Amino acid sequence: MPLALPRSLYWRQKLLAMAWLVLGRKGRAAGVLDALLSRWPGDAWGLASRAHLRAQLGDRQAALTDAERLVAEHPQRSAADWFNLGYLREALDQGDVEAAFRQAVTLDPRLDRAWYGLALALIRVGRLDEAKVALKRNTELQPMSPYGWYQLARVHVDRRETEQAVRIIAHLKGFEPKVAAQLERETGLSA
Repeated sequence: MPLALPRSLYWRQKLLAMAWLVLGRKGRAAGVLDALLSRWPGDAWGLASRAHLRAQLGDRQAALTDAERLVAEHPQRSAADWFNLGYLREALDQGDVEAAFRQAVTLDPRLDRAWYGLALALIRVGRLDEAKVALKRNTELQPMSPYGWYQLARVHVDRRETEQAVRIIAHLKGFEPKVAAQLERETGLSA
């Protein structure tokens, strides 16, 4: 049998899965993705799509399984794959979260959310010096997002670097006064 038949079947299944997703029929899309992956088990698009869909449907453990398989079979495909893996590992408290986020920023040093995820993983294990570096990179890439600034101020407070924390609070007052006020309440510092 020529390769054209399986390839056309692959594209039909892929388009059908996308159509079901557009129509909001996630269960039907899941069935098509399962069929696609039973025929092409290592397909990167199928694994990424099914992992995302399973996470949306609340089955994070199955999503993690697909995400693990995706990066094992296609390790250089996408920084987003590694970010999603890190996110799922963190959500389920399973696996090496830090390694997944580090691989994401290695593949795409401009992926701000991976820097943020890496920083949170480092904070969780008390590696504040490294977390500070990751948060600085996150705030360089996403200067108007308060999340990285908030966490960076908290790291400075934990490291007893109150002057730097006060500077961040003052900076946040310029574009996120509610977050600045929250930091002032939580830390007892004011800018």
